[in-house]
Amino acid sequence: MTEAAAPPRTNFIRQIIDADLASGKHERIATRFPPEPNGYLHIGHAKSIVLNFGLALDYGGTCNLRFDDTNPLKEDVEFVDSIQADVRWLGFDWGDRRFFASDYFEQLYQFAVELIEKGLAYVCDLSAEDTRTYRGTLTDPGRDSPYRERSIAENLDLFARMRNGEFADGSRTLRARIDMRSPNINLRDPVLYRIKHGVIHHQTGSAWCLYPTYDYTHPLSDALEGITHSLCTLEFEDHRPLYDWCIDHVSVPSKPRQIEFSRLNLEYTVMSKRRLTELVSEQLVNGWNDPRMPTLAGLRRRGYTPAAIREFCERVGVTKSDNLVEMALLESAIRDDLDANAPRRMAVLRPLKVVLTNYPANNCETVTLANHPKDASLGSRELPFGAELWIDQNDFAEQPPKDFKRLIPNGEVRLRGAYVIRCDEVIKDAAGAVLELRASVDFATLGKNPEGRKVKGVIHWVAAATAIPAEIRLYDRLFQVPIPGAGGGDYRADLNPHSLQVLTDCVVEPALANVIAGAQFQFEREGYFVADFDTTPARPVFNLTVGLRDTWGKNRP
Repeated sequence: MTEAAAPPRTNFIRQIIDADLASGKHERIATRFPPEPNGYLHIGHAKSIVLNFGLALDYGGTCNLRFDDTNPLKEDVEFVDSIQADVRWLGFDWGDRRFFASDYFEQLYQFAVELIEKGLAYVCDLSAEDTRTYRGTLTDPGRDSPYRERSIAENLDLFARMRNGEFADGSRTLRARIDMRSPNINLRDPVLYRIKHGVIHHQTGSAWCLYPTYDYTHPLSDALEGITHSLCTLEFEDHRPLYDWCIDHVSVPSKPRQIEFSRLNLEYTVMSKRRLTELVSEQLVNGWNDPRMPTLAGLRRRGYTPAAIREFCERVGVTKSDNLVEMALLESAIRDDLDANAPRRMAVLRPLKVVLTNYPANNCETVTLANHPKDASLGSRELPFGAELWIDQNDFAEQPPKDFKRLIPNGEVRLRGAYVIRCDEVIKDAAGAVLELRASVDFATLGKNPEGRKVKGVIHWVAAATAIPAEIRLYDRLFQVPIPGAGGGDYRADLNPHSLQVLTDCVVEPALANVIAGAQFQFEREGYFVADFDTTPARPVFNLTVGLRDTWGKNRP
């Protein structure tokens, strides 16, 4: 009997697209991903990337990458480059459809002239503070600007002079002439253009001192590109009437439809670009690609894979309801991916020496270990074994807690892939700290169980003679509460002081010599790790991606 195929994924956006295609409204779909180049992309952007590019792929349409570069004061080529790298890393390609909103500056200016000629826009001399005052509140209607009734001729003249640089920053704006008493504040004569002198735009240089606002630029850019479905997060739902107004009142070649979906809110982190920028600028983290950051660059350096992030976005789904996603869901996605794909290696994070007293001092043999217990295609490797070994300090206890199944005085344990050993003596310093263990090998136990007794514990190890010194960085959640700054507090107060622990005296097996940055492994019994780009041939550096299981909240310092 053939297994039934899984039903196709669906959500309310797919249902809208299906209906539009079935009715003939559209013959093909066109989406876009429109980031602002004023910071690095984060995991929330990944949801939008996967949605927009994924829909285009599934429906045989196109997805444009368009930079919303209307605020040059906060934008930089560094961010443009990082955004392109992140989208490609996630597995998507925009082909020849990379655009900038600034590509349309001249056309947008002409659209504004068209609005003025129709009596639908005017030049306003109110200051920014007065503009806010005149706008009113959610309960009180706005008041008309005293400049609202300027003639079309005067508005055209002033707008042209604004472009020519005759007026100071903030002295004049161009505003849409809609309805100052609208219950939707976004329709109370919103600003369309503002003056910004002395700014070098990363695409247009000093060609403009007049810049359009996002709410004006975005819908018209969509229309100029022939976008059919303009997907954005729920905070733009109240902006949709303005989106439609802009498209309906100028001569654009197409009529896109804006559709809102819930943004991705993730526990134990912040997603506000302002706050992420503060974390970087205040050096609370080590840059945009710090492995504790929710940026895609940070997640990549942490060892998260594109496949895991795409799967996480699919698991989160697309809805109209805002919700807080558990960090465990993201961690589960990367565990599932790495469990299936990461080769196994042995690393000792906190070394404790074990001397095998009955093993020939100058002897060295090899044992064979599989690179993956479930995937024979990944092969195996030979591991040196000698009279002196390193085990982890946590795998020995003089006074073991209940159900401790590792090494204890006069107790036995199996070394992974090798022999059963027995701890015969504990060597301590003058203060009573354990320095070294003396143990004996049961030579009859290589690859088989000892006769007449059962050994429950299995621990990992590294031969001292061939161990590779390594640095291992243990990363944890950046914040210690699910919602940093909840209740209006300072989110910085919720930073996790234990989010990074650097171990400099670690040792790893010889197979990890000359490891390349980005290589990923499961360190047996420890977790999943990735080689950091600080790695050198002389000293590998590894970042903890995620533990073998979710232990958050357990054994916290």
